[in-house]
Amino acid sequence: MKLSVVVPTYNEQATLAQVLHAVRSVELNGLDKEIVVVDDGSRDRTAEVLGEFESYPEFKIIHHERNRGKGAAVRTGFSVATGDIFIIQDADLEYDPVEYPQLLEPIVAGHADVVYGSRLSGGRPQRVYMFWHLVGNRLLTLLTNLLFNSTLTDMETGYKVFRREVVQGFRLRENDFRIEPEMTAQVLKNPNLRVYELPISYYGRTYDEGKKITWRDGLKAVSVLLRCRFL
Repeated sequence: MKLSVVVPTYNEQATLAQVLHAVRSVELNGLDKEIVVVDDGSRDRTAEVLGEFESYPEFKIIHHERNRGKGAAVRTGFSVATGDIFIIQDADLEYDPVEYPQLLEPIVAGHADVVYGSRLSGGRPQRVYMFWHLVGNRLLTLLTNLLFNSTLTDMETGYKVFRREVVQGFRLRENDFRIEPEMTAQVLKNPNLRVYELPISYYGRTYDEGKKITWRDGLKAVSVLLRCRFL
């Protein structure tokens, strides 16, 4: 089996190299690995940083000519990835690739089709900060569970793992952060998919440290959840 790590990135020159080295070095207990990096029209030194990885055979590096949003970058990555299992890895340092093996285990063992890494289920290190982001995340997750009769604890998590067949069944159209609720809604609308959650660590960033998502993205997520549920 092979894991495809899809890395959407935009203006992450400060953290990108460290993240990619961490992804490259993580041990996967016999799984092959490819790393698909999509530079979404970065205007900093991201392209220069990626040049250091072009010689590694496990890397596929794609550049968008202009910034189109995280969703567009994820869709591009999905379209060229060739693995049996897909995981999305943000290009900052909020999520630790060392946790891949535990996230992959339910799929490799044949128990799950989708695995979400939950920042909110306890048991792993969490940065203590940004109260209103926590409130917004819990409200969005609650709305998701009400609309789709599910029991997720962290709908907006960046660590989402899918079997290839799940990704092939997606009909994604969102270009920005709305792709997160769009993927979740399409997963939960399919009664045949086995969805699991596992606790993960979360080393969150402040806006001064480069965090990009805002409360406006939360309002957009609500509209996507409603659209996917009722249309």
